[in-house]
Amino acid sequence: MALSSRRPDWLTDRPFAHRGLHGGGRSENGMAAFDAAIAAGLGIECDVRASRDGVAFVFHDAALARMVGRPDRVAMLDAATLDAARLPDGGAIPRLSALLAHCNGQVPLLVEIKADDRHVAPVCAAVARDLDPWPDAPVAVMSFNPYAVRWFARQRPRQLRGLVVTQQGKGRWRGAIERALALWRAKPDFVACDIRDLPTRFSTRARAAGLPVLSWTVRSQDERARAAAHADQIIFEVARG
Repeated sequence: MALSSRRPDWLTDRPFAHRGLHGGGRSENGMAAFDAAIAAGLGIECDVRASRDGVAFVFHDAALARMVGRPDRVAMLDAATLDAARLPDGGAIPRLSALLAHCNGQVPLLVEIKADDRHVAPVCAAVARDLDPWPDAPVAVMSFNPYAVRWFARQRPRQLRGLVVTQQGKGRWRGAIERALALWRAKPDFVACDIRDLPTRFSTRARAAGLPVLSWTVRSQDERARAAAHADQIIFEVARG
């Protein structure tokens, strides 16, 4: 396992709020949720997709149906149309550039790149353009897609980058082979593992070799205890009844 030696303190010194500190009327991946996370002294995890005209927007789903109530896919709409859309709490879908400016280089930020196939260049380039003005900010990119992580390894090698992995829905050997190939392709600086999988040989070997392991999405006290034993930091949501 050839691993990076980069391990900035900010990556593991505080928990990350998954899609911001949402709930209680605050929409996931919305500015109100990010403000709540900042006020609580937390890091922020967010998701990013690119508009049709190559602008990075903070949004999880491929389509707007669940959060905005229209069937369009994010990638099929231009930035002006997405700017006009509203989340359930009434806020706009944030541009990544706006979130970065809001954090002002002071808030640890994990940017999860949503890319559904090997054609990762448009969304990766959009994210990279927004990150360029913030070279010293505590920001990492990460993705389930190893091609997106590899794009940054090749095009922006100084950018801290992580590989997101899960074993769920996969057989033991398929999952192991996929993780090994993804690690080889991505050459990440850290990994983010599904809390439902921990501990695994993959996560144990990564930590032993000095690669930080984050765990997502932690929602219960039992999961917090498991993450404390088998990971270096958590990406969490507040459990709500």
